[in-house]
Amino acid sequence: MQLFYNPRLDNSSAQFFFSADESRHIVKVLRKKEGDELHITNGKGSLYTAKILAADIRKCKVQITEEEKTIPKRHRLHLAVAPTKMNDRYEWFLEKATEIGIDEITPILCDHSERKTLKLERMERVLQSAMKQSLQTFLPKLNPPIAYEDFVAQDHNATGFIAHCDDGERMELKRRIVPDSSILIMIGPEGDFSKEEISTALKKGFLPVSLGKTRLRTETAAIVACAIVALANS
Repeated sequence: MQLFYNPRLDNSSAQFFFSADESRHIVKVLRKKEGDELHITNGKGSLYTAKILAADIRKCKVQITEEEKTIPKRHRLHLAVAPTKMNDRYEWFLEKATEIGIDEITPILCDHSERKTLKLERMERVLQSAMKQSLQTFLPKLNPPIAYEDFVAQDHNATGFIAHCDDGERMELKRRIVPDSSILIMIGPEGDFSKEEISTALKKGFLPVSLGKTRLRTETAAIVACAIVALANS
């Protein structure tokens, strides 16, 4: 199944036109014609079946024929991950986390962060592409970058964890996960969280956890955390 994305679709939608780029892909690459069916999601849990009314390479027109609602997962995962030095590594994390299953991502700017700016529009496109590729109907929420101190001070209404490599007592994340719950995990930059940041998180109630016996890159640690949560809820 080929899945398309249109955030403007809702239960009142009847007909709509694809953009020029998507219209060209539908007609020229996929060779779809009038009467053929397409599947579209709005990224909010709805899967639409649509029939092509006009196979125009500049403005493909479709008619919505069916809507199917996806039941949301019983658990919720929010990853707060420091930006990586190389943009492509962070984009790789976004892609794989979406495929595995994540609900929200927040880039956190830490003491040891080497990158402070991110291309949010490009990152949003990565999320959309990964959602479509993995045939999911919920698009993860991408928040703008925020200073670590400001993020930790917020009320997140979730069980919070901080994964770090510093000395001190840490339990394995897989032993801390409670299935069917809301979870927030913070992953630090290449230089890890500073001692002050770790102390601040612990005072705010975040639980210190380990992701294994090896030292992981930021993006790898984030994927491991995502996979652990997915397995605990499978």
